[in-house]
Amino acid sequence: MQLTDFDYSLPEELIAQHPAKVRGASRLMRLERYSQKITCGLFSGIVDFFAAGDLLVLNDTRVRPARLLGKKVSGGQVELLLLRRLPGQAEDWTCLGRSSRPLRTGTIVEFSCGLTAEILPGGEGQQKSVRFHCDTDFEALVEEIGHLPLPPYIRREDCVTDRERYQTVFARNTGAVAAPTAGLHFTASVLQQLRDKGVEIVSLTLHVGIGTFLPVRVENIREHRMHAEIYDVPQQTADAVNLARRQGRRVIALGTTAARTLETAVDAEGQLLAGCGESEIFIFPGYKFRIVDGLVTNFHLPKSTLLMLVSALAGREFILKAYQRAIAERFRFFSYGDCMLIV
Repeated sequence: MQLTDFDYSLPEELIAQHPAKVRGASRLMRLERYSQKITCGLFSGIVDFFAAGDLLVLNDTRVRPARLLGKKVSGGQVELLLLRRLPGQAEDWTCLGRSSRPLRTGTIVEFSCGLTAEILPGGEGQQKSVRFHCDTDFEALVEEIGHLPLPPYIRREDCVTDRERYQTVFARNTGAVAAPTAGLHFTASVLQQLRDKGVEIVSLTLHVGIGTFLPVRVENIREHRMHAEIYDVPQQTADAVNLARRQGRRVIALGTTAARTLETAVDAEGQLLAGCGESEIFIFPGYKFRIVDGLVTNFHLPKSTLLMLVSALAGREFILKAYQRAIAERFRFFSYGDCMLIV
């Protein structure tokens, strides 16, 4: 498989720059893998495609407002993106740093509300080791002054609306730098309709990392290496998934992040294991899914690992055919775009 096998042309105007005016007021494309049937409708009709006994697994990660905008003491604008807390007592973090001139060891950066940062030794390229100093709770201060790290294809600054709409209604565990975007369509009402229909809903956590935005830079996709992302599978979720599998009920992942976590935490016997870990799984055509029977997902970038994942589930040619139909019917693409259900 070559990288060019996962390319397609997308008119730029179909890249959604804002969410739908009302959460859930998006469109839905349904793909039936075995019959190769494609149907289009509204997301509000998604409940009709679930059956009593289905198990829906969602990712309850919450996006941290991780973009911190400041200035060097010596002058010059600086942006630090919080990626991961480093071990230790201090507020030491791995950050993605951007500035007009290189951020050298010892550089002091000042932010609002008394927050300062010092560039530490270590790091590689744009990734820097940074120690933050403040007189108050660091996480609370980040929530106050930080900006949501919208994807680079959303060509605008974040705004007040994004504080709500770039989070799922079930987000509760802070730590992601990108939203599990398939979940953005779901409202409390839709989730309750699913429960009323007899659909079981459980959650896990995968903190989406910066790797979700990084392009694949090798032509032979087997040479690509994924960035590690932290996950946590509760015992209750593992028990529910394993019971559903034994009983022959469908396990449907809400988003590629939930799918990747399920396929990471499965053992050699096909049992989902509870616990924390890091996922570096790269799913592309030829992969045999061991847990996931269906997937709710958005439309993904050309040549992306996420497009490769959905191609592994539904077939590359079928997925690209569906994408061409979505383009012809003017679906909205990417994080704030429309939705797809693969069953």
